[in-house]
Amino acid sequence: MAQRNPGIGGSTLFLCVVFAALVSARLAAAQSLADFYRGRTVTISVGSSAGGGYDLHARVLAKYLGRHLPGAPAVVVKNAPGGAGGLTLVNSLSTTSARDGTELATFDRGIALQPLLDASQARFDPLRFSWIGSTDNDASTCLSWHTAAVKTMDDLMREELIVGGTGSTAIANTFPRVLNAVLGTKFRVIPGYPGANDALLAMERGETQGFCSLGFATLDAIRPGWVRDHKVNIFVQLALQKSREHPEVPLGLDFAKTQADRQAIALIVSPNLFARPFAAPPGVPSDRLAALRSAFDETVTDADYVAEAHAKALHIDLVTGRELEDVLRRIYATPKEIVTRVQEAVN
Repeated sequence: MAQRNPGIGGSTLFLCVVFAALVSARLAAAQSLADFYRGRTVTISVGSSAGGGYDLHARVLAKYLGRHLPGAPAVVVKNAPGGAGGLTLVNSLSTTSARDGTELATFDRGIALQPLLDASQARFDPLRFSWIGSTDNDASTCLSWHTAAVKTMDDLMREELIVGGTGSTAIANTFPRVLNAVLGTKFRVIPGYPGANDALLAMERGETQGFCSLGFATLDAIRPGWVRDHKVNIFVQLALQKSREHPEVPLGLDFAKTQADRQAIALIVSPNLFARPFAAPPGVPSDRLAALRSAFDETVTDADYVAEAHAKALHIDLVTGRELEDVLRRIYATPKEIVTRVQEAVN
């Protein structure tokens, strides 16, 4: 009997051809991305003034992001603080920025709530942005200058505290106003500061008495020694859960008396889940968005990046673009009666 020749069966040969075609397509796509980015410049615009936490996070990221993008493009940072909290920048990101994967922006995390809480000035839909990710998952604080009468939340129920604000739905404005409406605190917000650094300078000069949106790590990074030297009193933290490093500071949610109070505070502090957001305009081609997200994730876990961030006292906790999108979808599904209550507090 004639022996059958061993060889590749028809189905196996077909699978090999398909696999080779897929590999070839992926290599071609990678080469196309490299060709696009090679020699180009990726710009990260910061919606606040230089020297603040958003600016520092953007500048450290920019140093390492290019090495993880196909074609190794240059990455530069520019400050665009016009408009409270970065609203002007976010509006332009939605309407006029290039949608080719070369323009990114970072801005006050609270801006993502603008269309939900005060749509009158919003020219964007946060659910349509090409979210790249966040370099941190944070807990914000409210603090007072050491000469202020207010040093605790109990004090704040009886005494007024003048705090600097940075925009209608920037967290430095919304946090104190919602706490006033929900808990009965006595913040008085002075709006219009371009960024946290400017508001802190105002506090040092005696124009204000406190500030209500600064993260623990950012405070260490931009005002090292303030806590050590007892220059400020940190009397509450605003997040869905306490910072692991600061369990001694009470959580704003702990002062809520009803479930409705808790829901209102939870809505306004939810953006701390993506404390340092980075986004590209809507409509970025899917392959470039995937490359930007992959490069972002790789950068935030890059040993050199992490070392420099820690040297600058920056807190790093990666939130991926898809995770950020999921948080926003949950926020925008908040019951209408809770949204209305918060709207009335911030407007």
